[in-house]
Amino acid sequence: MTRPAQAVAPSPWNIANALTMLRLVLVPVFGWLLLVDGGSTPAYRYLAAATFTAAMITDRIDGDLARSRGLITKFGQIADPIADKTLMTMAFVGLSMIGVLWWWVTALVLIREWGITLIRFVVIRHGVMPAGRGGKIKTGFQTVVIVMLTLPLSTWPLGTIWLWIAYAVLAVAVAITVVTGYEIFRDALRLRQTSERAQRKRAARERPGS
Repeated sequence: MTRPAQAVAPSPWNIANALTMLRLVLVPVFGWLLLVDGGSTPAYRYLAAATFTAAMITDRIDGDLARSRGLITKFGQIADPIADKTLMTMAFVGLSMIGVLWWWVTALVLIREWGITLIRFVVIRHGVMPAGRGGKIKTGFQTVVIVMLTLPLSTWPLGTIWLWIAYAVLAVAVAITVVTGYEIFRDALRLRQTSERAQRKRAARERPGS
């Protein structure tokens, strides 16, 4: 009797992972363009916004390619969220450094982002926590507000109005960031208590003579 052929794991050397690495390479490029002259040169701000947009496009494309072509690898599962968080960290810190974003907002967002990433790794023994719809909405709002604040809005006609619009979007993004962070933390606690691994450990403790 012949054994069924086992599926061959995809090589980490694939187009999806290459796009992830490209996103990591774009992080210092974006940071440099944003911080040149303390963010006072409009031309560099436009280039920084374009670089950030290109990096976020690779985020969308590499995920779609990995799922549609069966290119999901352990390397990609680790590198992709690191690339995302590194890019967002550079964006929020950079915007605070040039004075267009309050440091307390940056601290709040980054504590949530890196804290949730740590929580996902802690509970991975109990199961994988996939990104939910709320997380995608959060990323969408964060992306929009980062692009808006990276652009030299103060030099535009009606620049003050554009800035107020950007800060309104920021308020929504921060609210969604906090709410989704709480939801993920709650779900992680529930997963630790209800996973198959947790049930086995609980049964072992309750077994007579154990």
